[in-house]
Amino acid sequence: MPLALLLLSACGTKAPPATSPGAAPGPAFAYPAAARGDTVDDYHGTPVADPYRWLEDPDAPESRTWIEAQNALTRSYLDAVPQRQAIQDRLHALWNYERIGVPFHQGGRYFWTRNDGLQNQPVLLTATGLQAQPTVLLDPNTWSADGTVSLRTYAIDEQARHIAYGVSDGGSDWTTWKVRDIQSGQDLPDELRWSKFSGVSWLKDGSGFFYSRFPEPTEALEDLNENSALYFHKLGTQQSQDLLVYHDPEHPRRSWSGSVTDDGRYLVMTGYEGTEPRSRVHILPLSRGWQDRPPGQGVVKLMDSFDAGYYRVSSQGDRFWFWTNKDAPKGRVIAVDLQKPSPADWTEVVPQGEHVLQSCNRVGDTLVLGWMKDARSEVEVRDLQGTPIRTVELPGVGSISGFAGDPDRDETFYSFTGFTDPATIYRYDVGTGESSLFMRPAVDFDPAGFETKQIFYTSKDGTRVPMFITHKKGLELDGNNPTILYGYGGFNVSQTPWFSVSNQVWMEMGGVYAVANLRGGGEYGETWHKAGTVHDKQNVFDDFIAAAEYLQGQGYTRPERLAIQGGSNGGLLVGAVLTQRPELFGAALPAVGVLDMLRYHTWTIGWAWKSDYGSSEDPEQFKTLLAYSPVHNTRPGTAYPATMVTTGDHDDRVVPAHSFKFTAALQHAQGGSAPILARIETRGGHGAGKPTTMVIEELADRYAFLVRALAMDPDLSAWGGVDAR
Repeated sequence: MPLALLLLSACGTKAPPATSPGAAPGPAFAYPAAARGDTVDDYHGTPVADPYRWLEDPDAPESRTWIEAQNALTRSYLDAVPQRQAIQDRLHALWNYERIGVPFHQGGRYFWTRNDGLQNQPVLLTATGLQAQPTVLLDPNTWSADGTVSLRTYAIDEQARHIAYGVSDGGSDWTTWKVRDIQSGQDLPDELRWSKFSGVSWLKDGSGFFYSRFPEPTEALEDLNENSALYFHKLGTQQSQDLLVYHDPEHPRRSWSGSVTDDGRYLVMTGYEGTEPRSRVHILPLSRGWQDRPPGQGVVKLMDSFDAGYYRVSSQGDRFWFWTNKDAPKGRVIAVDLQKPSPADWTEVVPQGEHVLQSCNRVGDTLVLGWMKDARSEVEVRDLQGTPIRTVELPGVGSISGFAGDPDRDETFYSFTGFTDPATIYRYDVGTGESSLFMRPAVDFDPAGFETKQIFYTSKDGTRVPMFITHKKGLELDGNNPTILYGYGGFNVSQTPWFSVSNQVWMEMGGVYAVANLRGGGEYGETWHKAGTVHDKQNVFDDFIAAAEYLQGQGYTRPERLAIQGGSNGGLLVGAVLTQRPELFGAALPAVGVLDMLRYHTWTIGWAWKSDYGSSEDPEQFKTLLAYSPVHNTRPGTAYPATMVTTGDHDDRVVPAHSFKFTAALQHAQGGSAPILARIETRGGHGAGKPTTMVIEELADRYAFLVRALAMDPDLSAWGGVDAR
């Protein structure tokens, strides 16, 4: 059903002149003028003011003036922090280490990404063997002077003759597909535009590939992303000649991805609607003449009730393996025979277990299962009938990724990482069960000086919630430690341990880093996810607040030394708890946040988040959203903690209007002396593909902000004698 925003009574939204008087400044800061317009929307009989509607257009002259003034104010605050340069220098030094992506094999060649340390973008390499000298296949660092054009995704054909690769400009989700001849290193003339959230799957003969795209938008930054369709592109032809394979014009918000089976016999089409962990699976036989049939003709609707998530693991002839959460909120694996596709004939290969089945890959004649136990990874190998073979011994408590493979090879690769363990790459043989080291990064810090512990605390309603806490060994629990509490809590996304140079720098400065595994995530399966959605979204905020209270109650920190951090949905988290419990925190860092909960669904892909948030079009959901929407819950005269809102002025996923309006509202309401600042990147999007130089500068600004906002006095002498105290 379309989700057009109901505006029963709306005044004009033209921006008042930029010279109009702004809100009365707080005691310590004169904020840039942000005129309060008279826009009022009627939601189901409830009038809701939207005084900063004019900031929704980031390119309007008034908005550009405001953006420049905000950045100037923020720059003046950060540049006055004497430790900032030392922090940036340390980030720069630690970041300068080699790191690679998880390798994979295709067509007699290996492929992996590599960053030699400070390159703005990782480089894609290829080699004929693990011991052979690799060559550069794609180097995004040559695509732009400032490093803001990045490699979004790519796919290699069966014979490793061609690579289709997606290019993103300025962090945009919009992807332009190009094709390169792997042997010559030259690009073909093929170029495909207006693709987003899509991969590529090649025909087995390499003559072309399947991909998804949207119609060309009128306004790329703000137009709703609807009417996605699945196409086939034949190499050497124009995009206008691409074959429409599948679409659903009666349901414009359904999108389809296509994946060719290992034997090339079928195209498996998976349909989604929004971000719900539910899907449809249709099968298109790629028999002779399939390209001559009308779109959709001959398709077998294998799973079409949209009752659960179904994700193909592998196939062998007419037998298909799927991961599903059908009747299994923690996940299971089933086998389906195309000749007997009825659910009554499905075979359960791996039943739901005590822990979450996070991933399943076929490698050779085995299934490699990635389990998640209390937000930590465990790996098991079973045969194709589901009989256990062995567990994979991991280096410690952390997270794994990788284990991609194919039915013809026993070889696979995986990455292991933890809060103090840089991502280390291993080769694994499913036949022998042997893991061998492929690449261990050499980072200039000693992990033996730090420790990670996992604790469990109790939320407001009695729910037991896990949290990871990492810091220097020997930490004194005197309530005086500067602490960052990070959270996300949404969209079934799990917060498992990961390594970050920036976190190491923070802990070297004496900081504590804590990650709370909030409801709304996937740490305990779909039940845990649903417990933090729509009318239960407040559970997520309560879990985060309880985490802050635990850290303070146990002596890790106190309100004046506690900063909260989150991005995207996590930016909403920070904005909501900041407005609900401002006295609990000393600083807040909401990044690219979803902050206007009444209008989020009117921009780009925002409508897809309705399953987690609900919509203001529904009377009851509107009440829930209005109760916590950060833009609508600032209270004039309240003493808010120091806040630095960060966004990209052309983020086309969570549009910058969210951050702009929240910043203006918070500055207007601030009744205390703490700063409310906005750091607005003018060549950045939502985060993906951001160049290293830009990342380091932003992190240096973040920690400089916290040094000043939390009244820190860090001893930086260990950084080679550099100390700005």
